[in-house]
Amino acid sequence: MDGHKTHGADLRKELDVLISRISALEASTTDREKKALMGILLVLTENQKHFAKEFEHIKKALDLLTLQFFKLDEPKNR
Repeated sequence: MDGHKTHGADLRKELDVLISRISALEASTTDREKKALMGILLVLTENQKHFAKEFEHIKKALDLLTLQFFKLDEPKNR
């Protein structure tokens, strides 16, 4: 994974673009109802980005844990 672009990185980049677009729509509208809707969409998108980051952390933790299990099992196989 070092130096390689992951699915999570692609997702975060897409979400950053979406956040920028929603922010631009929110800033450009004068309708209060549309502004409120854009605010809701912005919060939902930012939360989705946060979940994507957390999922990457969980994947890394599981990889490290799996590696430790193999290291513990290695002496038994000798």
